[in-house]
Amino acid sequence: MSKTNESLMQRRVAAVPRGVGQIHPIFVDTAKNATVIDVEGRELIDFAGGIAVLNTGHLHPKVVAAVQEQLTKVSHTCFQVLAYEPYVELCEKINKLVPGDFDKKTLLVTTGSEAVENAVKIARAATGRAGVIAFTGGYHGRTMMTLGLTGKVVPYSAGMGLMPGGIFRALFPNELHGVSIDDSIASIERIFKNDAEPRDIAAIIIEPVQGEGGFIPVTKPFMQRLRALCDQHGILLIADEVQTGAGRTGTFFAMEQMGVAPDLTTFAKSIAGGFPLAGVCGKAEYMDAIAPGGLGGTYAGSPIACAAALAVIEVFEEEKLLDRSKAVGERLVAGLKQIQAKHPIIGDVRALGSMIAVEVFEGKDSHAPNAAAVNQVVAKARDKGLILLSCGTYGNVLRILVPLTAEDALLDKGLAIIEECFAELA
Repeated sequence: MSKTNESLMQRRVAAVPRGVGQIHPIFVDTAKNATVIDVEGRELIDFAGGIAVLNTGHLHPKVVAAVQEQLTKVSHTCFQVLAYEPYVELCEKINKLVPGDFDKKTLLVTTGSEAVENAVKIARAATGRAGVIAFTGGYHGRTMMTLGLTGKVVPYSAGMGLMPGGIFRALFPNELHGVSIDDSIASIERIFKNDAEPRDIAAIIIEPVQGEGGFIPVTKPFMQRLRALCDQHGILLIADEVQTGAGRTGTFFAMEQMGVAPDLTTFAKSIAGGFPLAGVCGKAEYMDAIAPGGLGGTYAGSPIACAAALAVIEVFEEEKLLDRSKAVGERLVAGLKQIQAKHPIIGDVRALGSMIAVEVFEGKDSHAPNAAAVNQVVAKARDKGLILLSCGTYGNVLRILVPLTAEDALLDKGLAIIEECFAELA
C-alpha cells in the first residue's frame, strides 16, 4: 500500500506526543532548493524554509558535498575529548563575521535554545550577577531558562508552572501597536526602580527582529539607546540572532545594521544549511569567564555540522547571497504591497532584508488582530501548493522565510497564490 499524508498522520498521532505541533498535515519525501515533494508526489513551493533554517535552500549541492566528504573522515569524537579542525576553522570565521571591533571567541553547540542558555551562563559568570531582562513578544527557545525569557505563555509554557526566576520583562518597542522607544526604555527603568537594581542584572537579551513575536525590526536609534544603557550599568547586551542570522536580513548578522555591537551574539538555524548547529560568539574576555569544563556538550559542534556551516559561508560569498537577500526582500515586499492596496485588512507589510511579514487586521481602520484570516490564508495557500507560516503574539502575521536561492519565477508564483488567497477571503 502506498504511503499517504493521511495514513502517516494517523501513525504520527499514535506514536508522537500531541505537544509536538505540526502546522501542515503533510509529510515530505524529497526537497530541492525552494520546493518540496510530499509522499503523494505533490510539489509545493516552500516559503517557510524550515523556519529560517534553509537560507541556502534544501540540499544545496556544495553543502551536500561538504557533508559527504566529512562522512568519509570522522562523524563524531566529542570536541572536548578529541578536537578537529572544522570546529576551530568555523569559530575563526564566525569571529570575523559577528559585528564588534574587539577580540572574539566562539562556542559551538547544537540548538538555538542551547545557545541562549549558554549566553546567559556566560553573562552571569562574566558579571557576577544573576538577573536577565527580556522583552514582551520575544522568543528565545523551549528549554526551561529560555521559556522564562520567551514572552509568550501559550503554547510554549502553558501548563508547566512557573518558569525560572530572576527574569524581568520590558516592553518591546512597536510603534504600530503604540509602544514607542521612550516607552520601552522607560519600562527598563521601571524594572530598575521596582524589581531589581542594575547591579543585579547580568544581561539584556533582544532579537534585532522579533521572530515569533511578529517579525518586528528594532530601530537603530533604539538599539543605540539600549547599548548606552547597558554600558552605563555594566550590563551585557545579548543579541539573539538565531532567526535573523546567516543573511536573512540582508547582512550576515542583523546587528550590522544597528550601529552598535552586542557583547554576546547567539546564532543557529541557517548557519549550517539544515544540519543542527548553533553557537555563542562574544568578547573574548567574557567568553573566557567560565572555567574549562563549564561549556560544551556531547554533540556540540559536530564535525558534520561544522563542515556544512563552512560550506554555507562559502556559498554566501560565491553566490553573493547577501545581495540576493536584499533583492528577494525588495521583490516580495513590492508584490505584497500591491496585494495590500487591494485588501484593506492587510494593515502592514514590513521587512528587514528578506525577513518579511504581513500583518492582518479586522479592517482598514482597525488594529484588532485577525488571526482567523491569517489561518485561512495559510490553509488556502497550502491547498494551492504554497507553504506559509504565521506568527505574532496574536497569530495575525504571515511570515515569509523563502530560501534566498529561490528563482524570481518561483517568488512571483508564490505571490500570485497569496493574492488569490486574500481575494477568496472577500
